[in-house]
Formats: sequence, structure tokens, C-alpha cells
Amino acid sequence: TGTYMKPCWHSWKEKKIMRKFYSLLGLCKRANKVAGGEVAAEEAIRGKKACLVIVAGDASANTKKKFHNSASFYEVPILELGTKADLGRAVGEEIRAVLVVTEAGFAAKLQQLAQTAENAE
Repeated sequence: TGTYMKPCWHSWKEKKIMRKFYSLLGLCKRANKVAGGEVAAEEAIRGKKACLVIVAGDASANTKKKFHNSASFYEVPILELGTKADLGRAVGEEIRAVLVVTEAGFAAKLQQLAQTAENAE
């Protein structure tokens, strides 16, 4: 009658890890340790408050280039993942192409989760 599909564990693990990632991002926002949007993100990077830059995978090529250049110049780690809708939802906004985490502990844990999700693929 029905077909049985073997579950894809890597995909399941990755989803679980990314749920933790977005949940922690929301916690960062509630702790007021996230600058969201291009202008606020750029100010945080230039003001040397940035500990981690997160750019949405579906952000424009110009936005990606701009923040990759800023992050490398100011020596701030950068992650490119998720969508603008995912990042926005995580911080309680509609869409966000760029987020900057301004607290080192949160930034380190987010980087660790992103690395774990990448390895789970």
C-alpha cells in the first residue's frame, strides 16, 4: 500500500541543531546582544562591538560582499547561513539579511552550533 522511506538522519540532526541555533539567536536578541539590519550591523562592526556577523544565504550579492569585506577588515568571524526569513523570525522581526552578535560567549556558541550543523550534513 504505502512506501517506506528510510529516515535521513543527517537532515534530522541538522534541523535539530539549526533549531538550537535560531533559539539561541532569539535569546541573544532578548538579551539585547544582537544588532539587526544593515545599518545597525555596520555600526556595530565599525564600532568594534561585533563578535560575529551572520549573513543570510539569500541576501543580495552586494550585501554579502559588503559584510564579508567589513568582517575581514575588522577581523570579525562571519557565517553565511539560513534565509532572511529564518534570521528575521529568530529575532522576532519580519526579515533580516544581516545580524551581528555583540557578546563573545553567545558568538562562540553560535559558531560551534553552525560548525556542528555543517558537519552533520
